[in-house]
Amino acid sequence: MYLRIRHATTYRYAGPVMFGPHRLMLRPRDSFDLRVVDTALTISPQARLRWMHDAYGNSVAVAQFETESDTLDIVSELVIQRFGSALPRTAVASRAEMSGVVYSPSEQAVLQPYLDIAAADPDGVLDQWLADFRARSGAGHLLRDLAHAIFTGLGYALRYDEGTQHPADTIRQGGGSCRDYAWLFIELARRMGFAARFVTGYIHDRAPDAAGIVSALGLTHAWADVFIPGDGWVEFDPTNDLVADRQLLRVAVARVPEDASPVSGSYTGLTGSFLGLSVGVSIEPVEEPGLPKPEAARSPDRQTA
Repeated sequence: MYLRIRHATTYRYAGPVMFGPHRLMLRPRDSFDLRVVDTALTISPQARLRWMHDAYGNSVAVAQFETESDTLDIVSELVIQRFGSALPRTAVASRAEMSGVVYSPSEQAVLQPYLDIAAADPDGVLDQWLADFRARSGAGHLLRDLAHAIFTGLGYALRYDEGTQHPADTIRQGGGSCRDYAWLFIELARRMGFAARFVTGYIHDRAPDAAGIVSALGLTHAWADVFIPGDGWVEFDPTNDLVADRQLLRVAVARVPEDASPVSGSYTGLTGSFLGLSVGVSIEPVEEPGLPKPEAARSPDRQTA
């Protein structure tokens, strides 16, 4: 399955401002389940790009600006080939939440940051939710059941605010956005002894078999990866009750949500200069990779104004 993805981000200001460095995490990594066929990045005002891999191995473009502007446009265009994801084949029964999942010493050494709890729970909200979940969980796949419990027990709410809710607030409020669902799932999985990480990317609507998708299409999406012995990293999307589904188009992974923001940066200007942010994502199937290339530059170290 070949897909063309266009991700446009626009920042608007009341007057010209000076932009600090911006980190762009918009290019996926090639893997057995996803291959990058073509890529283009268009930025206005013009910027100098420096590419790097961050601590997680994500591809990051650092944009440096020399011109003031009242608008910042960043457009990423990708053509990718999506293959089937790795479905969990190892049974993770309910007893794992009591005895704990067993990682080898080498796995433990690498996975420790993803095992460490990152969201404090002084009021015991997460612990109580887990206790209730344990009381009603059956003999199914533990992590599938966890994703399903979040999917059915909370209400999806599209949020345009920056940042991610504390997992306890998502429970208290009875819902949140996809990134809130993912962060809650991750912190609950860690409390059960699993290594889990935050994933950002996109979701592709394959109508008519995608009738159950509740995430807002045309925006970025977030879900979770969990490392299962014998299966490796497996994708769980509690927002849509999906496991290792081809509709999930991964771009970046991180230990905490703020490390996986698609676009982050700063500006210098008058107080109240910032007027708003708009994000638009379009995904369409394409027949073959031998397509007309977008006009933007192809090379990862170049971009167009």
